Amino acid sequence: MMRRYRFDVHSKIAGAGTFAARMLPAAIAAAALFAAANAAPAAVGDVFVYRATNGYNGEPCGTVTYRVDKIEAGRTVISVTTDSPALGSAHTEIDAPDGNWIRHPLTNHDQPVEYEFPVAYPAHEFPLETGKSWSMRVDAVDPASGRRNSVRVDGEVLGSERVTTPAGAFDTIKVRRRVYAGDWDGFRYETNIVETDWYAPALGRAVKSESNSDYYNPSRCGRGPCRPIRGDWNLYELTAVSAAAR
Repeated sequence: MMRRYRFDVHSKIAGAGTFAARMLPAAIAAAALFAAANAAPAAVGDVFVYRATNGYNGEPCGTVTYRVDKIEAGRTVISVTTDSPALGSAHTEIDAPDGNWIRHPLTNHDQPVEYEFPVAYPAHEFPLETGKSWSMRVDAVDPASGRRNSVRVDGEVLGSERVTTPAGAFDTIKVRRRVYAGDWDGFRYETNIVETDWYAPALGRAVKSESNSDYYNPSRCGRGPCRPIRGDWNLYELTAVSAAAR
């Protein structure tokens, strides 16, 4: 006797759609990891321009321009300029080959301080896989004063996200870092910083980022509850890329 089977087209299509929806983040993450392994390295002359916005009120703050000036001995030397004093003065940053920081500003009690990191500051811990986390202490040395702070960085990969900036749409990996700056000073406690990057493997850098900070100063608390002193809340979005000839 011939058996008859019933095939429910609608349920199969729905099931396939659900399966695809579940697989999409994994597919994006896999593509991002592949891109990270095959991203074009930085080249002398590359320029990246970012728009800065005040996170508290949404007002524009100006632009920040990064230009790759030199690559040698495993270090990428980058000149940083702004068109607004509120965004800091011109300075030089140095990255390791993986983009982690060898020389970079860090917020101390709402003021940027340029530090050198004998062991690179772990902005990212590759490969960037969803759910991955890291916690690391590194020394931060102020070349101007010689002061050495012990900085703790707790990082976490939050997942893949497609973001659109004025420079275009990018597949990114969202990374969040909670940073304890080690800048204890008299009554002022150390600065707590939250940094979030939307890292685009295709460019080898973040196309969007934000940072905010706070710290406590018990000498200013009075008799009431002690509230944190908030620092700047800055948002940055990539507006233009000018790649040097390869």
